[in-house]
Amino acid sequence: MSRHTSAAIGKTSSSAASGNRRLKELLQQRDNRTCADCGAPDPKWASANIGVFICLKCCGVHRSLGVHISKVLSVTLDAWSDAEVDAMIEVGGNASANSIYEAYIPRGISKPGPDATQDHRYNFIRSKYEHQDFLKPSLRILSSNSSSLKASLSRKTTMNSIPSTKGMVEFIGVLKITVVKGTNLAVRDMLSSDPYVVLTLGQQKAQTTVRNSNLNPVWNEELMLSVPQNYKPVKVQVFDHDTFSADDIMGEAEIDIQPLITSAMAFGDAGILEDMQIGKWLKSEDNALLEDSIVNIIDGKVIQEVTLKLQNVESGEIDLRIEWMPLDQ
Repeated sequence: MSRHTSAAIGKTSSSAASGNRRLKELLQQRDNRTCADCGAPDPKWASANIGVFICLKCCGVHRSLGVHISKVLSVTLDAWSDAEVDAMIEVGGNASANSIYEAYIPRGISKPGPDATQDHRYNFIRSKYEHQDFLKPSLRILSSNSSSLKASLSRKTTMNSIPSTKGMVEFIGVLKITVVKGTNLAVRDMLSSDPYVVLTLGQQKAQTTVRNSNLNPVWNEELMLSVPQNYKPVKVQVFDHDTFSADDIMGEAEIDIQPLITSAMAFGDAGILEDMQIGKWLKSEDNALLEDSIVNIIDGKVIQEVTLKLQNVESGEIDLRIEWMPLDQ
């Protein structure tokens, strides 16, 4: 490794550490110790472009609005860019953001509490950020990749009514999927590949980092996907990163999450149960499983280990670990 490469890596690591420290300091402010939208304690999520810290339940609603309105990141699990941290700090936190987004809440509309219904939470958050019903009538904030409070201002037609819930996406929980490793992945460059994994559930996508020149990559990266009430399988795709051309597909597969969620809901609060097997996703000709996938309660968590043979490719396997997190957790 050259001195220039070592210096670049050191600079990147130092920058990331500095960003994490600044984000943690911001989170410790009194107004940021509760969710900006419902007041639930100890928020672990944030909307990076809006500049607020939010809880798991409100996180699901923010995700349903789309990243053009709210870009949701985990405070502890996701990698933040310097620009995203700068945007959060420039807003100043929940109190500062709410002084603008909740400047004029009409009489008859109440802010949701930590135990609010999903409809109440969804309606309020959508009114607050998407329709911006609670701003001063003369203001409108245009969302962007940087802090939306820095964006240009224009006239806004005030909408005093709560928006319709038609087409509303109701979330029932979150999947924490650890992409563990890949084995014997396909060659897409001269002698190797630069693989990364993309997980898709509905309109949501989550992506690992790229592992350069590695056909047996180890990621051990945690990705989050909110689970809608009417969920479908999680799509797993592996790509080869290319700098100057479109990324090549290196195989794909699907995860049937029904056995995991059905088992978890049937047994209730896993935190009070002993370690045990509660379900199973069976290998068959219709799925990509290499072996039966067991659903277990381990240390109060619902966990499933999955090994998939990638489809539509000459070779490749992916190991994942899935944890089910209900909204009340």
